[in-house]
Amino acid sequence: MLLKQYQKAIENSNIVSKTDIYGTITFVNEQFCKISGYTKEELLGKSHNIVRHPDVPNSTFKKLWNTIQAKKTYTATVKNRAKDGSVFYVNTTVTPILDQNDNIVEYIAIRYDVTKEKLLQEDLQEKQKLLFLQSRHASLGQMLANIAHQWRQPLTQLNLSLFNMKKFALNNDDKEMMSYYNQSKDIIKYMSETIENFTDFFKPQKNQTTFYIHEAINDAIEILKQTIQKENIIINTNYETVQVKGISNEFSQVIINLIQNSKDAFTANHITNKVIDIFVTVSSVNNSDEKLIKVIFSDNAGGIDNKVKDSLFEPYMTTKHASVGTGLGLFMSQMIIQQSLNGIIKVSNTQDGAKFTISIPYGDKNE
Repeated sequence: MLLKQYQKAIENSNIVSKTDIYGTITFVNEQFCKISGYTKEELLGKSHNIVRHPDVPNSTFKKLWNTIQAKKTYTATVKNRAKDGSVFYVNTTVTPILDQNDNIVEYIAIRYDVTKEKLLQEDLQEKQKLLFLQSRHASLGQMLANIAHQWRQPLTQLNLSLFNMKKFALNNDDKEMMSYYNQSKDIIKYMSETIENFTDFFKPQKNQTTFYIHEAINDAIEILKQTIQKENIIINTNYETVQVKGISNEFSQVIINLIQNSKDAFTANHITNKVIDIFVTVSSVNNSDEKLIKVIFSDNAGGIDNKVKDSLFEPYMTTKHASVGTGLGLFMSQMIIQQSLNGIIKVSNTQDGAKFTISIPYGDKNE
């Protein structure tokens, strides 16, 4: 009599299920049905995989089975998926039930709902991560402001030197020197604009304009023209004409960073036939009216180590020597794509090298 009362108390206050030795559900209480959204008829005779969330790795279930088949109790917080697709978390204890001969005859799992606590914990972690990034953001802004201050003086001096070069070229009718002068002036102008753009990048209010993506890409290629020629890099382009709203120089800086990264990878991996492909396409999303602009940048420089690929866009993450890179280029590129263009940038490896895909929504903001 007392045993039945204990059993009833447990079933009323916890989420309970039983399975046979193969993991097939033989019993569920009302609490299990309530949290999972399934009826008893839908659950009985099924595997517990019916509520398994795809985010949970196979190694977790392997550990569970190894533990309970060894006649030990398994305890963990488990992420599950209800019938309607919603997520619920339960603190779970799975215990093997043994017969008189010490053989396992079934398994009983007793759980209690910790979904609210888990979601609050995840929300807190996200807020802490955001605060950390905001702090880094402010530090980067101050750092760039200091760099800008240090750059302006030598740029002014370089302008004066170029002015003297121009006078000499004009007096001697030296067309080649005038050509170098004009190229140098363009580079200095771009550097000055870049300083202002990256300083403005960390300000809450930024002036955005409508620009053609292919023009911003071509600007980046033109700025690196001498480097591209010196390194014998072939750049293939194929553009659909499309406008976006943002800051053109910022987007050019993203492309410059990607080209320079490819150049360094070509050198590090001793690639002789150096090729970069840059494509711009507009496509529908899942055959709907929604459209997506994609800028696909790929090279044949050997690809990115899978060990660092997932953390490639983190600040100060670099695969290069300290004298070559700071680890801020891709982090800054991601921020530009996200904040200025409301898009995303992803990286993957192809058979020959790395592939960066920039996706930008095509709609009210970008038409």
